[in-house]
Amino acid sequence: MKVNPKKVSAGVLVWRRASAVDGLEVLIVHPGGPFFAGKDEGAWSIPKGLVFDDPGAVVVDIDDERLRETAIRELEEETGLVPETPMVSLGAITQKGGKVVHAFAMEADQELRPHRPPQVRIEWPPGSMRELAFDEVDEVRFVDLATARVKLNPAQVELLDRLVGVVDAPSA
Repeated sequence: MKVNPKKVSAGVLVWRRASAVDGLEVLIVHPGGPFFAGKDEGAWSIPKGLVFDDPGAVVVDIDDERLRETAIRELEEETGLVPETPMVSLGAITQKGGKVVHAFAMEADQELRPHRPPQVRIEWPPGSMRELAFDEVDEVRFVDLATARVKLNPAQVELLDRLVGVVDAPSA
């Protein structure tokens, strides 16, 4: 089965234990730029990015190592965090527009530090032939699970349930 390379992403759901009611907090990011300005509920995401740089690539299969490498790269670029703990696969979800997001969970063992994410350039407003540069991510924060359920892209909320199952699972 062929896969559209523009619709395959990988990311990391970073979590930490907290004094919140459910005992967990997760890291979410708010996309920068004019399209997401002023949008809050349902607009946030886990740190993630495209697995394939070439939009014309013909993709038949995606190996786990490539997904992990992409997830780590995007986590570092968007948040400045460098994975220092093992990552566990949470599987994939499909967002409304058809993008498949492969997610991994990682426990946070470091605090957020000031970080400047990469900038992206787009034509804005569309059709204006004017190019605008903005930060790929304009906010990064830890939130409790209840808040994350409201702020995350609706399809990504399923990843929270999978995370709880992994965190609550007894150790082997």
